[in-house]
Amino acid sequence: MLVKRAEQAMVRAKSAALKSVGLTPSQYVALFELDQQPGITAATLARACLVTPQAMMILLNTMEQQGLITRSSHPRHPNVLELHVTDVGREALHTAHGRVDPIERRVFGVFSPKDQIAFREFLSRFIEAFEGK
Repeated sequence: MLVKRAEQAMVRAKSAALKSVGLTPSQYVALFELDQQPGITAATLARACLVTPQAMMILLNTMEQQGLITRSSHPRHPNVLELHVTDVGREALHTAHGRVDPIERRVFGVFSPKDQIAFREFLSRFIEAFEGK
């Protein structure tokens, strides 16, 4: 229950911060990934965001309607659509960073650098235990 409570606290804080920008946490993560990997496909983005392809399609439709992203045909594979962040999306992402970064700094600020390293190690081992690695 402790991990779930921590996740919920983080999501609540980030949701409140992102609301003023007009983004959801899922949109923020998708924009972040698209900014890092311009031109990726919806399937690749879904994997990076840890959601189903169906959930990603719903998210992308909304983001496209909001003018945050565009979809265009791949130059060599006409059946594949590439995703790109628009100027509007990039501005929203930049503003969102300004709202989310203080939350993350506050959270990690309660840990010493040594504790942060241990915390990341514990989380990695936690994930590996579920993934059977």
